[in-house]
This record gives sequence, structure tokens and C-alpha cells, in this order.
Amino acid sequence: MREAVICEPLRTPVGRYGGVFSNVPAADLAAGVLRELLHRTKIDGSDVDDVIFGQCYPNGEAPAIGRVAALDAGLPVTVPGQQLDRRCGSGLQAVIDAAMRVQTGICDLVIAGGAESMSQAEHYALGLRFGFKGDSTPLSDRIGRGRVTAGGKHYLVPGGMLETAENLRKEYSVSRRAQDWLAFDSHQRAVAAQAEGRFADEVLVDQDEHPSADISLEALAVLRPVRWSVDPGATVTAGNASGQSDGGAACIVTTRERADELGLRPLARLVTWAAAGVEQSRTGIGPVPATAVALERAGLELGDLDLIELNEAFARRHWR
Repeated sequence: MREAVICEPLRTPVGRYGGVFSNVPAADLAAGVLRELLHRTKIDGSDVDDVIFGQCYPNGEAPAIGRVAALDAGLPVTVPGQQLDRRCGSGLQAVIDAAMRVQTGICDLVIAGGAESMSQAEHYALGLRFGFKGDSTPLSDRIGRGRVTAGGKHYLVPGGMLETAENLRKEYSVSRRAQDWLAFDSHQRAVAAQAEGRFADEVLVDQDEHPSADISLEALAVLRPVRWSVDPGATVTAGNASGQSDGGAACIVTTRERADELGLRPLARLVTWAAAGVEQSRTGIGPVPATAVALERAGLELGDLDLIELNEAFARRHWR
């Protein structure tokens, strides 16, 4: 197979739920990074074979968001696009899928990324098409409902990701203090990066909204766990869990030879990848077996790695 390289990654800052991007649809966030990526790299629309975007909360406003974003960004109508959903890993899966297309020769250059507007995820009603009996119209929140039903009919998790986080906290005896400390450390690192101007090339607004410069361990310690009423041992709070967010990101995936021709900067190459399924009640542990498979495929051990980046949905997802 051909070598696939990842070039010129670009993202919007991450906006808070109800924050700076609350009035910006997900398709506009995606189109914005696409447009800026094309402007910065000077690649022609005819160079793009496909556009793949991950999105967890799609709707009829932008079906197959990759296609809609491509059209809104001014790419030719001959450039196709699609949307995919692997929950928290959707944007990363888009990049992986793009790399596989390049590796197998199906495409020479793909734009891949993700976009989400949790602020604009809608409430909806099933049954309106044919009418309700009675005087009520039940509404479902697409965000909350999706967390409960992601396990299908047989693996329902009423508390969603919060419940799965607490299950792993019990299983691995992760203390509240350890979670709060990691959240505190994460905020400090993010604020320091902002102060050093590491995100200065981002577009649309100046900086991410979530990192808090005035956070303290004492302030984190007094926050009440979200599931305290159903689990007195609960430890996940609004302070040590990830926030709901809005934003978009994209990169170019191509061959090294094509990158050289177009003057693109390859920053990484895909060596291998893996996904793994676990019990729905333990979803946060999924990266562990997936990492084991990926390392085996690559002929590597954990000790061979100099830098590891992990999803930070909940503090208990980090092992130091």
C-alpha cells in the first residue's frame, strides 16, 4: 500500500455549549475550516477527491455534512462528500478512512475532519408525521437521548457516559482527588498554551472557551457529583468532565509525493489503527484494547512511544 500522510491540520477554537459559536450551524463551522484550509494551502478544488467529516448529532439541515460543507466552501460540485459517526472518535475515524483511501489508491487527496454544534442539536418528536392522540407532544433531546440509546435495545445505559464513567471509577478505584487533580492540570496546560500563543493560527475567534485560568483544586473539590443522587460514591462533576462544545477541524490526507508536489507540510503518517468493542457500561475503557491491537499490528510496545494523546472526556480516562 501507499504511504498516507496528514498535512496542514486546522481547527476552529472550541466554543462552549451556548457560547461564542452557539448561533453557528455545524455545517458553517465545517465550511469555515474548509474554506480557510483551501486559502492557506492554495490547493485547487480539482485536487480534492473527497471530503469526509465526522459528526455525532446530524440533522436534516446538513445531510452528509461533508458534501454540504464542501459546496458551501466553494469546492466544485464534482467533489463528493460524506458524514460518518463513531461517537467521540468520529473526526479521527474520518481521517483514518481518508488515509485508507489514499493507501489503497482509491483517492490521491482527501480532506477529512469533524464538526459539531451541540448548541444547535435539536429537540425532536417522533409521531408528528401522522399525529398524536391526546393533548401532549413528547420531545426528545437529541444529545441526551443519543447517550442513552447508543447501546441499542439490549445494552441501554440510562445515565449515558456519566454512568459508564462512574462504573469505571468503581472498577479501577479512581479517587475524586485524582480526577480533580488531572482536570486542574489539564486547565493549567491549556491556559499556558494560550498564553504562549500556540493557537495563534486558529480562525474565527481568539481562543478556546473552556480552559479556565482561575481554576483551583479547592474550587473543584466542592463541586457536587452529577450522579450523587443515584450513586453516593459518584465522583464525576462539571469540573472534572469535558464540557459540551461547538467547533470544527480539518486536515489534508494524501501521499507524500502529492504533498511535495503541492507544497504541503506532512506532519504525521498513519502506521496502523484499531477499534475495539467493550461492554456498553464500560465504554471509556475501549481505548485500552484498541491500543493493544494497534501496537501489536505495528510491532511496537507501549514503552517504545515517546508521546501519547488520549481522549479527555472524563478524568478517569487518563493513566500516567
